[in-house]
Amino acid sequence: MPRYAMLAGNGRFPFLALEAARQSGLDLVTIGIKEEASPDLERLAAKMYWISLGQLSKLIDILKGEGVAEMMMCGQVKHVKIFSAIRPDWRLAKLLMSLREKNTDALIFGVVKILEDEGIRLVESTLLLRGLLAGEGVLTRRKPEDDELRDIGYGRRIANALAGFDIGQSVAVADRACVAVEAMEGTDAMLRRAASLVNGRPLRLVKVSKRRKHLLFDVPVAGPETIRVMREVGATAMAVDAGRTLFLDRDELFAQANAAGVAIIGYKPEE
Repeated sequence: MPRYAMLAGNGRFPFLALEAARQSGLDLVTIGIKEEASPDLERLAAKMYWISLGQLSKLIDILKGEGVAEMMMCGQVKHVKIFSAIRPDWRLAKLLMSLREKNTDALIFGVVKILEDEGIRLVESTLLLRGLLAGEGVLTRRKPEDDELRDIGYGRRIANALAGFDIGQSVAVADRACVAVEAMEGTDAMLRRAASLVNGRPLRLVKVSKRRKHLLFDVPVAGPETIRVMREVGATAMAVDAGRTLFLDRDELFAQANAAGVAIIGYKPEE
């Protein structure tokens, strides 16, 4: 059986992956990104290393030294940090110089190719958490109303049209108008920006998965904090791609959504 490693970013995702690994008896080497991952991961990790953004050679040395054949990426690395805080080593600098486009997809796929050349394969980030992927249909007690469905339908057309441009994964819609598009700031900041523009009108949140058939990285996620921000800004419904969106702390998420009357719907992803 191949030995796995996890490259950990921020948020709850890596904690849930470590808990699942421990429950399944999986031998998981954890490599935390210093600028992103929580130090509390060390309490759960069987073996823990730390690297900084840009230390691609150190990452490869750790993986080869531990005999790792497959690695998953769990947790967010803020896109703005990738382009502002990164201090590339020689290997990553060489990759950056070779890229025709310096967006997140191009950078990560370049890293994936280097890892593959070293005999290390990237596996789906949800490998240990498939039970937390969104289902299809209405997922909450409250069904969306007709005006919410109209906004969601419009928002999905906009979000899927933008999905191939590596801009963001979410849009905020009010009264069939696209109020805000997620960029590097993340979903929560995008929702707050949208709320400042609509003068109290209800918002709908639409998240899509960039038309990817893989779940190797940058998987759309929603958690209890998403619901808290939705309540804060007056967003009444959320649409996600079924099978490609990860619900962190799923029970708490749905308890909060049901208590707040937020409707959540899973849609079959567009290819």
